[in-house]
Amino acid sequence: MSIIGLSFDSVHGDRDKEKRLTAEMKVNSVPRINDVKEVNVPTIGNKKVLSLTFEFVTNYDPKVGEIKISGDLLYMAKDNKALLKQWAKEKKLPEDTSLEILNYLFRKCLLKVSTIAEDLQLPPPIPMPTIKPKE
Repeated sequence: MSIIGLSFDSVHGDRDKEKRLTAEMKVNSVPRINDVKEVNVPTIGNKKVLSLTFEFVTNYDPKVGEIKISGDLLYMAKDNKALLKQWAKEKKLPEDTSLEILNYLFRKCLLKVSTIAEDLQLPPPIPMPTIKPKE
């Protein structure tokens, strides 16, 4: 249906300066939904929405660092009860809902991780565009 809010609770980054960065370094970013519950939101007329607790982790291989973001996402669904029931039973959301939420988390968190990676002198989690001279 629609995402109505996102907040970060924790942003953590580590770099092991003893280990060297390599050209073959792999960067892997994974979002994970840890919990789903129903909450009232006073600012939108006390409507009940879903609050999803998430974690977004970026790892480097070889293991030179890690960046972890955790927080909450507010989601307005057509049928909260059906989503909550499926979550309680399978710890999964319907595919269309899951894709919408995970894509949103990728967009928001990769931007934040890119800035933190630069501060820690780690490779960015996504390739940055480069401008080349005309041939």
